[in-house]
Amino acid sequence: MTKKINVAILFGGKSAEHEVSLRSAKNVIEALDKSKFNPILIGIDITGHWLLNENSRELLEHNIPQEIALLPEHQGEMINFSDLNKKQKIDVVFPILHGPFGEDGTVQGLLKLADVPFVGAGVLGSAIGMDKDVMKRLLRDAGLPVGKFITFKDFEVPTYKKLTDELGSPFFIKPANLGSSVGVHKIKNKIGYEKALADAFQYDRKIIAEEFIEGREIECAVLGNEEPIASTPGEIIVNSEFYSYEAKYLDDKGATLQIPAKLSNELSAEIQYLAVQTFKTLCCEGLGRVDFFLKKNGKVLINEINTIPGFTSISMYPKLWEESGLKYSELITRLLELAIERYQKESKLKTARS
Repeated sequence: MTKKINVAILFGGKSAEHEVSLRSAKNVIEALDKSKFNPILIGIDITGHWLLNENSRELLEHNIPQEIALLPEHQGEMINFSDLNKKQKIDVVFPILHGPFGEDGTVQGLLKLADVPFVGAGVLGSAIGMDKDVMKRLLRDAGLPVGKFITFKDFEVPTYKKLTDELGSPFFIKPANLGSSVGVHKIKNKIGYEKALADAFQYDRKIIAEEFIEGREIECAVLGNEEPIASTPGEIIVNSEFYSYEAKYLDDKGATLQIPAKLSNELSAEIQYLAVQTFKTLCCEGLGRVDFFLKKNGKVLINEINTIPGFTSISMYPKLWEESGLKYSELITRLLELAIERYQKESKLKTARS
């Protein structure tokens, strides 16, 4: 009988997107193929403490359990602070973390030090994907289509007039390093701009201002390492002013997912091509969801990539792959296989001169 692979489901996190991660984790845990994989639950509470198995389940129920830690260069070995002699081996990690301290390369660096395979982009791809400023500059320099944007920090805030002169009105304000539309505001006047800055600067010292692009919101899922493939595109039909946090996760009527998107074959092919090019340009691996704007004139603009997209029951990434012929459980299995394949290749590289 083939030995089951120990899969650490890593969820929660020290981020404004903590609750989103908990929702995603519940779905992944339920869908994991238990005939092949043995789930090991690792929850990270909102203060950043790591919690193991049944204790991490308590995190899903908002209780406070005991702590564990990964050991550097021990190929996935963990220790339990309540019993230092009790150790457990991890074969591969599935991080279901959104936002800073989970999707930005920090956890990926830790997992690299722990010498354990993990799902998704590595340190560089994760950091690039999280920083909307760096992401857009790389896409722009690669000749890929993006909207106009201006980035600034808390010591160099531009005037409302400067932004409207360059971006037009209305425009959007966002923390550069966050997701799930947390801290995002549509700016229509100077007072709204000042209030939006106060909110956005709570989450990041770097802010990105983007032009308002009127058009359809199209999303495309990408899967793979060296030879990534793109899913059938889908569309977010927003029933509010923009695709806010509330519309994504709290309001059942906040948005409608149209899968597949009603597009011509030519437009679908263009979006799939741009999704894969975005994935490659930003040094991503494993998985990613690329978001687009489709203007009335037919022009496609890349909005951003999400290197750990949501895995909730209503999330676009798994639904797009299901429409493309890959069921939820099969998708999770493929992502774990990709993680192990990458690790095996990287393990053959020299780390010192012989």
